[in-house]
Amino acid sequence: MTIEAGQSLAGQPTTARQAGARRPLGELGRAALGRAGRAALLATGRPPVPDALEPLVRVHRRHHPQADLGLLARAYRLAEASHRGQKRKSGEPYITHPLAVTMILAQLGAGTTTLVASLLHDTVEDTDLTLDQVGAGFGPEVAYLVDGVTKLEKVDFGAAAEAETFRKMLVATGDDVRVMVIKLADRLHNMRTIRHMKPASQVRIAKVTRDVLIPLAERLGIQVLKAELEDIVFATLHPEEHARTRALMAGHEAEPDTLLEPFARQLARQLAETGVAAEVTVRPRHCVSLHRVLLERAAAPGPDGRPQGPQPADFGRLLVVVEENADCYAVLGELHTCWTPLPGEFKDFVAAPKFNLYQSLHTAVALEGRAVVEVLVRTRRMHEVAETGVVALGDPTPAGTAQDADELDRTDPARPGWLSRLLEWQQETPDPDAFWSALTADLAGDREITVVTETGETLQLRAGASCVDAAYLLGEETGHRCIGARVNGRLTALSTVLQDGDVLAVLTENLPAGGSQPSGPSPEWLAHARTPAARLAIERWLADHPARLPVVRTGPAGGQPAPPAHRAGERRAAPVTVAGRPGAPVRLARCCTPVPPDEVAGYPIRGGAVAVHRTSCPAGQRLRADGRAELEVRWRPEGAPAAGHRVTLLAEALNRPRLLADLTAAISGEGVGIVSAEVEPPQELRVRHTYTVELPEPGTLPALMRAMLKVSGVYDVSRPHAPEGARPRHSGGNGGDRPAPGVRPSWGIHDRSTAFTGHRGPGDSRGSAPQPHSDQRTE
Repeated sequence: MTIEAGQSLAGQPTTARQAGARRPLGELGRAALGRAGRAALLATGRPPVPDALEPLVRVHRRHHPQADLGLLARAYRLAEASHRGQKRKSGEPYITHPLAVTMILAQLGAGTTTLVASLLHDTVEDTDLTLDQVGAGFGPEVAYLVDGVTKLEKVDFGAAAEAETFRKMLVATGDDVRVMVIKLADRLHNMRTIRHMKPASQVRIAKVTRDVLIPLAERLGIQVLKAELEDIVFATLHPEEHARTRALMAGHEAEPDTLLEPFARQLARQLAETGVAAEVTVRPRHCVSLHRVLLERAAAPGPDGRPQGPQPADFGRLLVVVEENADCYAVLGELHTCWTPLPGEFKDFVAAPKFNLYQSLHTAVALEGRAVVEVLVRTRRMHEVAETGVVALGDPTPAGTAQDADELDRTDPARPGWLSRLLEWQQETPDPDAFWSALTADLAGDREITVVTETGETLQLRAGASCVDAAYLLGEETGHRCIGARVNGRLTALSTVLQDGDVLAVLTENLPAGGSQPSGPSPEWLAHARTPAARLAIERWLADHPARLPVVRTGPAGGQPAPPAHRAGERRAAPVTVAGRPGAPVRLARCCTPVPPDEVAGYPIRGGAVAVHRTSCPAGQRLRADGRAELEVRWRPEGAPAAGHRVTLLAEALNRPRLLADLTAAISGEGVGIVSAEVEPPQELRVRHTYTVELPEPGTLPALMRAMLKVSGVYDVSRPHAPEGARPRHSGGNGGDRPAPGVRPSWGIHDRSTAFTGHRGPGDSRGSAPQPHSDQRTE
C-alpha cells in the first residue's frame, strides 16, 4: 500500500524496484504484453525480436529506452540454437533457464551488455560454442563476463572444482562486478526450480547458497535478490519452521490491518501538512526477516515474564520515500515530534552509508497501546540502490578512464573495499580447501563496521574483528610490529573486539638496531584474528620464524667491565657510617634498595643491627611511627656492600614477544649483572618485570634506567618501595624489610634522585592509562 503525501515527486512513476512491498522477481506473462504492445514495438522501426524475447524487451526498455534490441535478438538466437535439444531436470527446454536468468537481471535494471552475457552464460560450458566465437560475435566485454561465470570442469579439478570455480569468479568480479551479479541471478533461478533436484543435492546447493552467495548478495547490496534466496534456502533446509512462519504470515494477511495502514495514513497527513513531499508505504517483511523477529520475541520475556508472541507491528515496517536528502531529516523531525522515539533505535545510514552502499534513516516510534513501529526514510535514489545495490549504479567505468577515478571512491561498483581485501588474501591461499574455509569464514559476518584511526584513516572491518585485524589491515609490516593498541583514547588489549565508530591507534615497536626484522606476532594472536588476511600473515610469520626461548644473561655483556672481584676472607668496609654506633652491623633494606647518593636513615633492629632505608620509603616511615629511633646515616665515599650495590627495578611495558630478552640484553649492555628476574602474569596488555641487579658503580643507575626505558614497549621504569599499609617483616638474617606476602609493590613511585629525560613523575602513572614511550609511534 502506497500513500502519497504533499506534492507529486517530479511526476516520476514508481517502478517495480521502487515499490514499497518487495515482490518476487517473477516472469511477466506473454499475455501481459498483448497485440497492442507488439504493434507498438514494431512501429518503432527497430528490427523485430523473437516472440520469446517480448516480455524481456518490455521490462528492459522500461529502464533502458535506447537499448540495442538487435544485439539481444542475436544473442538469443545463438543461445537457442546452441542449447537446442537440451533439457533441464524439470523437463523444460534448456533455453528457458538463460531466458529466466536474463529476465531477473532485466527487472533489476541491468544494462544490455549484461543481458547479452546472461543469455549466453551457459553456452561455453554446456555446448560446442567456444569463448573465441562469443568474443568474435559480441565483443571482448561479453566474452569476459561469460568466461567469468563458466564453471571449471570436474575432470580437471576433481573435488576442488567448486572452490576453484568460486575463486575464478571472485577474481573476475574484481575487474567487473557484473560477473557476480549474473552468477547470483543464475543461482536464484536454480533455487526456484530446486524441487526437481535430488534431496541430497538440494541440501548441498542450499548450504552453499547460504554460506557464500547470500552473503555476496548482501555485500553487493542486491536486497531483493538476497531476500528471495534466503526464503528458498529457509524452506529447503528448515521446511517445518518455514511452514509455521508462512502460516503466521497468511493468517496476518487474511485479517484487516488495524495498526500499520492507519499509522501510514496518519503519517502521510502529517507530512502533507508540513509540506514534505513523500510516499508512505507499508512494507511487509519477507519470511526469513519475520522468523528472525519471532526468535527475538521468543527470547525476550514480556511484562508477565513469559516469552512474547508475535505482535502486529512485527509483520511489516513503514517506508517513507522522499525527494531530497534534507527531506529525510524533515520526516525524522516530524516522527520524533509527534510520536515517542525509542532510545537506541535511531541509525543514520544517510550520513554514514553501509559498506554495501545502503543509505536510509532507521528509527522506531511508540504508538498508543505500547505498539512499536519501525520506520525507514530514504530518497528515491537511495531506495533504488537499497533494493538493487551495485546494479543501480550502472555499468563499471569503461576501460581507459579508471585511472582518473578517485582510489577511495567507494561508489564504484567494480571496486568495493571488501572485495579488494578478499582478493588480496585469496592469492595467498593456493590450497582449495583452505581457500573455501577462509571464504566461508570471511563471509560469515553479515555486516561490517567502520573504524577510524587517530590519523583520520577509515578502516572497513567485518563485525567481530579485533585490534589484531585492524593492525594487519594497515599493512603486514605494521601488523608484525604491533605491540599494543589504543581504542577511544584508552590503552587496550590486542584481543579487544572493535565496535562500529571506534577511534583506534595501533602502537608499533621500532625495528631492532642493526637488523630489519621486528619481534613479530605470537601464536596467541591467532585466537584473536578474525579476518583471513590477518590469520594468513601471522601463520606465514610463525612458519618462517620458529619460536626461540629468550636467553637471560645474568652477568656483564661481553666486552663490558665486570664488578671488581674480592679475595676470599677480605674484610669489606661498611657502605655507611651510623652516628653513635660505630661498628654496628648494617643491613641495606631490600624493599627500597638504597644506593649512593640516596638520602637514607637507619633504624635499630634485632641483634643490634641497623636497617638502612631511603628517607622516602614507607617501611622506614612506619618504623619511625612505631617508636623506632631514627639514626643518622651517611654513605662512606669508598664503602660498598659485600655483594655490591644491589638495586631492584620495576619495568612496566606493553606485553609483546621477546620483551624479556630485549630487557635483559639492555641491562647487560650497561655492564650490569642480573641477580634475579621476575615476570608477573600479563594483565590484558600490560606486564610488569622486576629485576634485582648488581651495579658495578652507583653512578651507573640513571644510565641503566634510561637504557631500559628505550626498549620498545617499555613505558615506565621505577624503583619500588614497600606499599602503603603493608607491615614490614624484620629479619635478623638480612636486616631488610620486604612487603607482606601477596601485596604488590605500588606503581609509579619514583626516586627523585634518579630523575632523567623520559622518566615520568608519580602523577603520570596513577589514575589514567599509561601512555607509550616516544620510541613507539602510531600507525
